[in-house]
Amino acid sequence: MTSTYDVVVVGAGIVGLAHAYHAHRRGLTVAVVDHADRVAGASVQNFGHACITAQSDTALAYARAGRSHWLDLARTAGFWAAESGTHCVARHEDEFAVLEQFAELRGAEQAQLLDRTAILDRLPIADTDVVGGMYLPLDIQVDPRAAAPAIGRWLESSGVDFHWRTAATSFAPGVVHTSRGNLHAGTTFVTVNHDIDRLFPESAERSGLVRCRLHMLRATLPLRAPLPSPLFTGWSLLRYSGFENLPAVADVAARLQAEYPGYVELDLHQMYTPQPDGSILLGDTHVREITTSPFQSEEGFRVLIAEAQSLFGVDRVDVTERWQGTYCSAPGSEFLLEEPVHGVHIVTVTTGIGMTTSMGLALAGVDNALMRA
Repeated sequence: MTSTYDVVVVGAGIVGLAHAYHAHRRGLTVAVVDHADRVAGASVQNFGHACITAQSDTALAYARAGRSHWLDLARTAGFWAAESGTHCVARHEDEFAVLEQFAELRGAEQAQLLDRTAILDRLPIADTDVVGGMYLPLDIQVDPRAAAPAIGRWLESSGVDFHWRTAATSFAPGVVHTSRGNLHAGTTFVTVNHDIDRLFPESAERSGLVRCRLHMLRATLPLRAPLPSPLFTGWSLLRYSGFENLPAVADVAARLQAEYPGYVELDLHQMYTPQPDGSILLGDTHVREITTSPFQSEEGFRVLIAEAQSLFGVDRVDVTERWQGTYCSAPGSEFLLEEPVHGVHIVTVTTGIGMTTSMGLALAGVDNALMRA
């Protein structure tokens, strides 16, 4: 096999594929190494939601920079993408206060406030307790099962070498040692998500990196009309950095914690994303561990189903799939970016925003690494 490349990417998840894509666009020779035999892991286990507008600071910059690349790749690599935006429903006055503060901060181009009538006209939800809502027009979505694998296939057909079922074992300046021999690289990106603790344990321990496991469902619901976009709820206001410093968020958090202590224990995020086949992805819950337990309680699934029934006003949720998603988590930061060996760059998203930020993160990372090479 070819053993010398301008860029070697270790890890064929969406962050790794994004680095391969941006390096390939610059005319560089690129190889991708992965221990699996296909794109797997967090890149296909997620909502497929590029939640651009609800980010802040560096994550917001990456999300905005990557948006056009997602749309370009959808056309080029041939996978479904929709400029659907995101709706958020407020079912309490304190939630609507957060939306008002966010819309005032971001402006109508990014966040459009909706009254009760408008949000009920747009969404097939029950009218119980609905106060109003918001629409975020710049957000996009893809089919998470199809997008990353399609990008991988397109890159491979365009001249990027993929070394599947090949484990990276160690690194030296200009060399990636693998289970099938050495690869020589001018620049290496290590994009293995939570498995960074198996290659660079000191970096993982220093950052407090753990694995976050989720309850996730795919289901069909007897809605009166299709869900037109991803849908946030009040629980979403506690999850995204774009909301966290707004004054009214503390009121939402205090009320939800008082009313739903069991949901707080599950670390619930109640959101929904429609899929091209008419099904909806429901999620999610969060448990953080260094080593994930293989056992998953039914309580998380029960809560997700019950809350979906209540929100949409339906008597049944027909579940077609259940799974335990896993992604990387670390306190105090959204990204782990280090260069432990000269020319070897760790790139890990340490929250659940890998799909959202991957394209912009990789664009900046490739530019910076090549400038320094």
